[in-house]
Amino acid sequence: MLRLVLLALVSVTSAFVPMAPLPPCAASAACSRANTADVQMIRHGVKLKKLSRPADQRKALLRALTTELIRHGRIKSTLVKCKEVRTTADHMVTLAKGGSLHERRQALGFMYDKQLVHALFEQAPERYADRDGGYTRVLRDGFRRGDNAEMGIIELI
Repeated sequence: MLRLVLLALVSVTSAFVPMAPLPPCAASAACSRANTADVQMIRHGVKLKKLSRPADQRKALLRALTTELIRHGRIKSTLVKCKEVRTTADHMVTLAKGGSLHERRQALGFMYDKQLVHALFEQAPERYADRDGGYTRVLRDGFRRGDNAEMGIIELI
């Protein structure tokens, strides 16, 4: 029994010992910089930017901006927000092109204006029949006074 415990301890500790010796390094600062430059974080499953807001505020902001974009056809906001709204607006137009009851209910659950959803589902299939995506255009619009944030204009094509 004692031999079995010792064998298990030796095998566990040998798993943490490197088999090949590490190459010697002339300067420890140079080695640490070289090793950290190779490490990169992988962003698995990150679909949108956080926009410096909690999840509920971020979702409400994207819903409001998408609703106003579809209502007015063109809105002005910061460039990062415009680029994030582009994905949700394109998704709403894709749902409207499909036109099924399930897609209509998904759009009603996302957008704030029920009449606007019905109008979108009537007009989108004819307007975007020849287009398979890319229903919005994002333009740069300079910098905002006060905080110098980069502004953008997003419009439906």
